[in-house]
Amino acid sequence: MVSCFSPSPLPAPAPPRRATRRRVGSTSRRRGRFKSILVDGDSYLLQLVRYIHRNPLRAGLVEKLNKYPWSSHKGYLSDAKKWDWLNKEFILSMLSSEKGNRRRTYGRFVSMADSTDIVEIFEGHRLPSLLGGEEFIIWVKETFFTRKEHKEVPESMALAPNLHRIKDIVCEFYGVDRDKLHTSKRGVFNEPRAVAIYLARMLRKDGLDAICREFSMSRYSSASSAIERVKRQMSKNKKLKMRIDHIRLQIHKGQTQT
Repeated sequence: MVSCFSPSPLPAPAPPRRATRRRVGSTSRRRGRFKSILVDGDSYLLQLVRYIHRNPLRAGLVEKLNKYPWSSHKGYLSDAKKWDWLNKEFILSMLSSEKGNRRRTYGRFVSMADSTDIVEIFEGHRLPSLLGGEEFIIWVKETFFTRKEHKEVPESMALAPNLHRIKDIVCEFYGVDRDKLHTSKRGVFNEPRAVAIYLARMLRKDGLDAICREFSMSRYSSASSAIERVKRQMSKNKKLKMRIDHIRLQIHKGQTQT
């Protein structure tokens, strides 16, 4: 069944395009019953509605959608008062500006095959927290991650800044290339590398194994030592802390605003 729509409750500036929060019923026993997904714009939202309404066909439960009783699909095709509880006009209005033509257009739209991209996403092992174009996903991550990060909400990590972006910003700030982040000399403090490692841990909660892979380190203890060393130096060196705070701000600064 399809639930109602509501704008995202997160307080923030308007996104590049309209975003809608969608509550999706899962078709896999390995997943929870429902998951909330932030959807970008009309196109992705309409594809998502079609995917959900076509679930009975994919599952082989019926040969025709109007034969499946436990779906709001029939409500989208009907103007009967018994469907007044269904918030469907928002979706129907996306398909046609002519009110009298909306249900017929909806019927044609749902009869078409699902987008290959949508099917691949929702038949994967994990449902996404975000559904949309690259620009939209970057905007959401960089706008909301610092407000929504929570260790008991695994989905919040989907909002974490991209590691490549962390590396790029660090390299730009220090005026070095990527190779500098992968080299170390005994007894020499490689600040760009140490800061990138520290931010990967603090902003993304990356494990020591992932950090070792990304920064060409052979031992977990080396990664842990680098992180702790930055913490100690930040407590003593205000200028270092200011540099790291500035880099952190640049990482979270939305690309749509630059």
